[in-house]
Amino acid sequence: MVNFKLINKILGQLLFIEATLMLCCLIMSFYYKEDDIFAFVIAIVTTILGGIVFMYFGRDANNSLGRRDAYVLVSLTWLIFSLFGALPFLISGQITNFTNAYFETISGFTTTGCSILDDVEKLPHALLFWRTMTQWIGGLGIVFFTIAILPMFGNGNVRVFAAEATGPIRARMHPRLSTQAKWIWSIYLLLTVTCGLCYYFAGMHFFDAVNYAMTTTATGGFSTHNESTGYFHNPWIDYTAIFFMFCSGVSFTLFYMVVFKGKIKQLFRNAEFKFYLGAVAVATLIIAVILFHSNGYGIHDAFRKSLFQVTSFMTTTGIFNDDAGKWPHITWVILSVCMFLGACSGSTSGGFKSIRSVMAFSILRNEIKRMIHPRAVLPVRVNETNVPTTAQVSLFAFLMAYLLLCLFTYFVMIITGVDSTNSITIAISCASNVGPTLGLEIGPTMSWAILPDVVKWMLCGLMLMGRLEIFSIVVLFTPAFWKNN
Repeated sequence: MVNFKLINKILGQLLFIEATLMLCCLIMSFYYKEDDIFAFVIAIVTTILGGIVFMYFGRDANNSLGRRDAYVLVSLTWLIFSLFGALPFLISGQITNFTNAYFETISGFTTTGCSILDDVEKLPHALLFWRTMTQWIGGLGIVFFTIAILPMFGNGNVRVFAAEATGPIRARMHPRLSTQAKWIWSIYLLLTVTCGLCYYFAGMHFFDAVNYAMTTTATGGFSTHNESTGYFHNPWIDYTAIFFMFCSGVSFTLFYMVVFKGKIKQLFRNAEFKFYLGAVAVATLIIAVILFHSNGYGIHDAFRKSLFQVTSFMTTTGIFNDDAGKWPHITWVILSVCMFLGACSGSTSGGFKSIRSVMAFSILRNEIKRMIHPRAVLPVRVNETNVPTTAQVSLFAFLMAYLLLCLFTYFVMIITGVDSTNSITIAISCASNVGPTLGLEIGPTMSWAILPDVVKWMLCGLMLMGRLEIFSIVVLFTPAFWKNN
């Protein structure tokens, strides 16, 4: 049976952590002397009481965390964190509808970045920072964040990591997972601080620099301005965003080997990184040529805006410096492919992941060779390592599940009256945790508030499934999962 006592105990501890994060925002409210102080006080008290209730039901729990427990724990953590995380928006009155508040919060924690807010600039500073905080914590995973600071899971660390981590191949940089978590969070923090300093020296105010740094490295996309980075009209800010979005899309394990171990050659020997770099380069070149010839952009503007949008969509960050919804439709197709592909596994990005694309192309190449040489033994190799058959089967199972989810979402939205272009790009955007879409009604610069509530709830589920890579959620709905054996 699932150990619900232990799950309740851990959820209670996690809610205390969430209340502590809200406390940081409360301090900011006092500093700016804005009208969201009461909202954060009530939200903090409510979250602490919620933590106490969970701890009460989890009293006398044994600390044996099984595989099934890990899947239930991870799924409930994201749902409950989003529930309590929506309180500051609701209590402050900035978002009056519970559906919208929950949608905004789960969009933050899953680093999707789609928003129902028409005017983010009217939000108080602390609420803006809370939006940013949700994405920064969700970037590497709520529970993974906890593994780094609290050894509460004991021997269940690996199972929790497996339930929340992304990508089919999970490289280890240290035998102890808690130590690995600390290293990864150190890299993440270093990237964030460096990004913030670069934004500041490029011309951003300190508050903007902190917020954009956190959402850039989380590949989340929430902004403090309605026009995202386009608000600044500053090429240096654009190039800073491009560099750190790209870096955040690189596997943090690979980042560790290059930065801390000095093994730079491994970067360009890594098949996934080469695919990721090549995809960004090819998509940027094609779109830049189209913008130069069709939209009257100068060479530099065409290159900069193309590279920015391709990197943003490929890393599933979702910030923008131009309205790609007004670009030629062929660019929408290219950006949608980037949205689907995603960056590297083991990064903060979403999407299909470049490593899966590398594996798929290797399998395709082998099948063509096998038609010529039927008896040939052709192993699938990535980075000189054989990919087991189970991983190959999982690859196509994931692809099938991803496509079916997108198609189901597409059909439901068509039925509710959403136009075809918006429907398919919204489905891909949420499943890949990108945020912006490429339609005319809900483009990159527009809010999602006009969608029916039933669609928003469906998209909440899709965002969560996209963040946890589908099967961690789907397995909960199988009868076999709940059997005693």
